[in-house]
Amino acid sequence: MTHATAGTAGEALRQTWIEVVDTARRTTADGLVVGTSGNVSARVGDIVLVTPSGIPYDRLGPEAITGVTLDGRQVIGDLVPTSELPMHLAVYRATGAAAVVHTHAVHATAVSTLVDELPPVHYMAGILGGPPRVAEYALYGTGELAAHMLHALRGRTGCLLRNHGTLVHGDTLAQAYDRTAQLEWMCRVWLAASAVPDRTPSLLTPAQLDAAAAKLRGYGQPD
Repeated sequence: MTHATAGTAGEALRQTWIEVVDTARRTTADGLVVGTSGNVSARVGDIVLVTPSGIPYDRLGPEAITGVTLDGRQVIGDLVPTSELPMHLAVYRATGAAAVVHTHAVHATAVSTLVDELPPVHYMAGILGGPPRVAEYALYGTGELAAHMLHALRGRTGCLLRNHGTLVHGDTLAQAYDRTAQLEWMCRVWLAASAVPDRTPSLLTPAQLDAAAAKLRGYGQPD
């Protein structure tokens, strides 16, 4: 690798780390996590930059950069990576994702204790590939939880984790975060609607969800 190439790679890592920290701080500001719960990562080539374990996000600066290879070997930084590293790495090894956001969002966590799949109350489920499933419970930070999560993610870009929270991935950190926020909002809508006495929420059909998903793929401004 030339000095110029190394410099370019280093700059990409530095810029991506800034985005990781900004996204992690946003999860706290928006109430998707409390304290140091939840974690954020992004892939740059064969390196995964991930938030470290037990460090408040407002204390993360450039010197806190933490990076591992896809097999979990730490190659950047001295801080211990998040305990949920197995989930993050499992996503990167199994998908083309470039970013992962994991939260303990209140409404999504509540829903994870009630159903095996979030009922299709809104067409925004289309951005996740369909109604998000609930991964079976396993102790946090374990390979067992990562395996359950991958099973729930089949054909989806996000899932709920039983009695735990959410896991969402995307092509960018912005996309992964937006999908996370939309998932929490849909869970809140379902909880609110299903709590009305003597009423049952109307649900979208698979055909309606497919049509919405197709339209959502062209949503926004053209590149």
